[in-house]
Amino acid sequence: MSTYETDFHQRIEEQADLLRTGHLPQLDVTHLIEELESMSARERRELINRLALLLAHLLKWEYQPERRSTSWRLTINEQRRQLALLLEDSPSLRQRLPELLLRSYRNATRAAMEETGFLKSPFPEHCAYSIVEILDEDYWPGV
Repeated sequence: MSTYETDFHQRIEEQADLLRTGHLPQLDVTHLIEELESMSARERRELINRLALLLAHLLKWEYQPERRSTSWRLTINEQRRQLALLLEDSPSLRQRLPELLLRSYRNATRAAMEETGFLKSPFPEHCAYSIVEILDEDYWPGV
């Protein structure tokens, strides 16, 4: 059985060593491509998930002002910080934000509906916050 099937970390280390030492013909190119694509997809999923969590909390913040809490504020701030780090590490994701915002917003409205207990969605069909507002640590909707 190859390390591809049994030990991800070891396989990556071996492939990195082959690249480092110039042993290109010995590389497992097919699996390396799959891993690189998988890593890219993980970055997008992380961005979508963090953005959805942030949006859900912004929606709750705006639509349930009487329930605003330190916990919500901390979650909003933390997600903004984590998104900033993610975009700093992978700046090319910034250009994909409009597309990823669509997916994130759908997830966010579902989560916010469940958490608020609203029977009918009061939330706009499309995200009313701009990307700049979403990421701006000084932006608080409804304040």
